Amino acid sequence: MVQGNQRVEEETVRSYMALAAGDSFDETKIDKSLKSLFATGLFADVSIRREGDGLVVRVVENPIINRLAFEGNKRVKSEQLQTEVQLKTRSVYTRTKVQADVKRILDIYRRNGRFAATVDPKIIELPQNRVDLVFEINEGPPTYVRRINFVGNKIYTDNALRENLQTKEERWYRFLTSDDTYDPDRVNYDRELLRRFYLKNGYADFRVVSTVAELSPDRESFFITYTLEEGLRYKLGKISVKSAIKDLKAEELEPVVQNLETGDWYNADEVESTIQALTDAVGTKGYAFVDVRPVLNRHREDHTIDILFDVQEGPRVFVERVDIQGNVRTLDKVIRREFRLVEGDAFNTAKLRRSRERIKDLNFFDKAEVTNVPSDTAPDRTVIKVDVTEKSTGELSFGVGWSSAVGALLNVGATERNLLGRGQTLSINAQLAQKQTSVSLGFTEPYFLDRHLAAGFDLFAVTNSNQTYVTYDVKTVGFDLRTGWAYNEYLSHSWKYTGSMTTVDNIQDGSSQYIYQQKGTSTLSSVGHTLLYDRRDSKIDPTSGYYLRGGNEFAGVGGTERFVRNSVGAGQYFKLDDQTVLMLSLTAGEMFSWDGSTIRINERYYLGGDTLRGFRDAGVSPRDASTNDAIGGMWDAVQTTEVRFPLGLPKELAVQGKLFADVGTIGPTDSNIAKSGVNETSAPRASIGTGVVWRSPMGPINIDLGLPVLKQSHDQMQIFRLNFGTRF
Repeated sequence: MVQGNQRVEEETVRSYMALAAGDSFDETKIDKSLKSLFATGLFADVSIRREGDGLVVRVVENPIINRLAFEGNKRVKSEQLQTEVQLKTRSVYTRTKVQADVKRILDIYRRNGRFAATVDPKIIELPQNRVDLVFEINEGPPTYVRRINFVGNKIYTDNALRENLQTKEERWYRFLTSDDTYDPDRVNYDRELLRRFYLKNGYADFRVVSTVAELSPDRESFFITYTLEEGLRYKLGKISVKSAIKDLKAEELEPVVQNLETGDWYNADEVESTIQALTDAVGTKGYAFVDVRPVLNRHREDHTIDILFDVQEGPRVFVERVDIQGNVRTLDKVIRREFRLVEGDAFNTAKLRRSRERIKDLNFFDKAEVTNVPSDTAPDRTVIKVDVTEKSTGELSFGVGWSSAVGALLNVGATERNLLGRGQTLSINAQLAQKQTSVSLGFTEPYFLDRHLAAGFDLFAVTNSNQTYVTYDVKTVGFDLRTGWAYNEYLSHSWKYTGSMTTVDNIQDGSSQYIYQQKGTSTLSSVGHTLLYDRRDSKIDPTSGYYLRGGNEFAGVGGTERFVRNSVGAGQYFKLDDQTVLMLSLTAGEMFSWDGSTIRINERYYLGGDTLRGFRDAGVSPRDASTNDAIGGMWDAVQTTEVRFPLGLPKELAVQGKLFADVGTIGPTDSNIAKSGVNETSAPRASIGTGVVWRSPMGPINIDLGLPVLKQSHDQMQIFRLNFGTRF
């Protein structure tokens, strides 16, 4: 007989018991039945007693959760907590599950740096054996990292090592980051960062002996101590390559390892880069299955390491399928088209790594993990798994600022970088400034017709009334159509058609006769293309590598303008140390009229401002000798040398110093203009200077102090230049 059950059927209770009607009494089976009923989690209490020839099973059912709620949580959303806890609405309430959920909630807060958080579960009893469960949360203050100490470091100071950690000590200016709150996962990652730092600098025997995190008695701060064993510093000894692949000689691969030279300090990052380069080089020779292993032979007596790159034929593994999960809004094809591996391809770790980089470069995801696991169907198959966590890709911006070029400005805009989950970009921006007003609308489809072909268009309207530097207003409205494709990972080609209408008016009294001749409206219909070879390590903030760029524009496919414009550019970046970068760049442009007509003043070349610091916008240009108005040249060239370096301030402030030297020259004006009335010379101009770049929370701020050292009497200087703005 079963007593006390309300929701659970009597037959269900009997099914969990080890005894059935007709069995003999057995204390062992009764005890086993009791444990089995408790293990179901359905009952808060169970008792079994004998009455005559029968057994009476009395149960007290656990209540059903009617509603689950969280109170007091501000830093962590209820939706996130609900996905983490085990108990759900309409599930069976048990004390064990509640205790486990309390622990889960505390773990979430600890991962968010709040070790003083407390969780108190409250039960509100309801009729029909139901309850409301409320987790009352006191989040407490953040648990900051008060101090980071190191024991055993002799080569590098504590401050130098702290700079390489993601975890930071508590400081007032870190209010916009959580890096100064304690996170055990971040501390474990910091151990790896320390290891990479020492291995990069030649300490191949380095290890972190222990990491101790001590919580202060008030539970508001942590003291972290790393005990290190630095070991010896090694230089590179003999560098060699061995090939175990048939018909592939080691001599063919030796040029790939020439970046490693005997006598240089051992650098684990360069060794890893060499492994990648060897893998790519072997792959280009038609060997899909390759395994490159570095064999290190330490010579502790003379502090050198010999490295043998052993190139072997790897296991023949093919891609069975690519599984994608975590994308709610982004379409699968947007992720798949970034892959350099598809189903049926020979598996290649280099291509897998490149696929991971391309998915991250989309900037659609907070997390993008790409891994491979063995297939369940065949030993020579692998399954690539992609796990992503989407983030917001829409941006609404409102900005205010000031620029030396256009004065006070107001900027509003909206951008969606993943329109409808298709990877398309749609943006609209408007800027209202004292000396310039602009409105633009742009759309880009990165894979037009599902091919590796980018296509897009822009609509724009710009009014420039900067009569501080020129004596007229320019109004332009128009559109352009864009397309482009990549020949490989580094070489890309883009084309653009531009149609626009430009009006020159509001010319100041007493301006140059050459400017008055330009008054009126012209139309431009041009086709241009640009070829770019880019080997920089980053397109946004490069620290090494180079780029080469060349392009042409032909105006005269309709419209009133008739010219050809040619342009070239190149840049090289050198990483002098971890935070110092040297940049060398050269740009040049040239144009001519193909039918002998006069080229409009707004299309010509001018130097100054951001293109040649130390000089005003249009400060370097052929000028009317009588009015000193800039009228523009037919070609220009600028070479820039710039070094960016730290100022000794914390990295979180994102402040860098810079030293620069600019050299530029500009050619004569249009050949149709009488030379007797024009001051023009292609003599070089040069400036040197210093500045500060601050990526502030309120927007980028650039301050330049440029001093012209080579100039002409008719040039116009500008020593101080400031640009800043903000978006929020």
